[in-house]
Amino acid sequence: MTAFVLGEDHLVFRDNIRKFAREKFIPGQLQRAASIEYPRTELRELAAAGLTALAVPEELGGQGADLLALGLAAEEIGYACSTMACAFFFVNVQTSFFATHAPVAVRNNWLPKLISGEAIGCTALTEPDTGSDASALTCRADRVEGGWKLYGEKSSITQAPHADVAIVIAQTDPGKRAKGIGAFVVTLDDPTIARQAFEDPGCKPIGRGALTFDGTFVPDAYVMFEPGSGFHGIMREFDLTRALIGLMVIGTAQRALDMTVEYTKQRTTFGRPLAVNQGVQFPLAEHSTYVTAVRALAYQTLGLRMAGQPHTAQAAMLKWWAPQVALAAVNDCVVLHGHVGWSEEMPLQAMLRDVSGYQIGDGTPQIQKMIIARDLYAR
Repeated sequence: MTAFVLGEDHLVFRDNIRKFAREKFIPGQLQRAASIEYPRTELRELAAAGLTALAVPEELGGQGADLLALGLAAEEIGYACSTMACAFFFVNVQTSFFATHAPVAVRNNWLPKLISGEAIGCTALTEPDTGSDASALTCRADRVEGGWKLYGEKSSITQAPHADVAIVIAQTDPGKRAKGIGAFVVTLDDPTIARQAFEDPGCKPIGRGALTFDGTFVPDAYVMFEPGSGFHGIMREFDLTRALIGLMVIGTAQRALDMTVEYTKQRTTFGRPLAVNQGVQFPLAEHSTYVTAVRALAYQTLGLRMAGQPHTAQAAMLKWWAPQVALAAVNDCVVLHGHVGWSEEMPLQAMLRDVSGYQIGDGTPQIQKMIIARDLYAR
């Protein structure tokens, strides 16, 4: 990529993903959006297409693609189906994390299952009373012979109702805050684990829930980050996930805009196409501008990460801004469709609900603005 212009390889990759995603996932989108069943068949289709471990090295079963390709795929799948974009996002985050950080025994056991779609993973960071204060954890890990025992509750975990394995972030020494935090790989069929599913308005098939641990044993071989390195190891990944979320949600917004352009060309009022009115044209022009700007910022953020340069502030900008841009765009598209857009027979309502959740996941707008301000004042 040079000066925000995609090279031939990335253009071909984008076009191939676009064709695949629209053929596979636009059909059935409405049915998926209304279901609480995890899209396991579609996950296996992602796996068969090599899209469950894009950034994982080839020698570990992945595609060895760069992060820009990962972002392009996130946007194209987000365009076709916001449910499948969420599934794509989480499986790639999990496979990349296991490939990079998991102990060899854990990686050999779980990575192939995650890549094939046989298993589903989740990351258990948030707790009921901590929210965005990720270092103030109360879920604890107590040292025992041969490993650790986990006690406490983790909440607001995406994919928790369906997951087979979790990366659990827990405190080993409350007095040390971030310096006492470790990360543990936990197999979720353990009888000491209780699971709760939440009822959410969007991303229903993916699910969100809570996990409660009552003396769950984790052997030393399943420690992903030793105490003291767990917090920063996890937090570093947010700079990537926030960029991917930015591209996913503007993919959904772009679909809504494209649908609305076509609808307003065909819909006639007072003997003329609805599209001839400036009151229709101008909102679409404004939203298209914002979507294009978000896309450019996302490309820059991924480029900085690939170059090993600081990009935390850019990722935070994306995280607070992109969901708001997408939500505003889809909402105006609902309005421009009139009563048709309000109907559940069109995907706009599901898209609106799905996009709204990304305002909160991976950090609220207020937290992102604090990160940006910290960067401004540190210069």
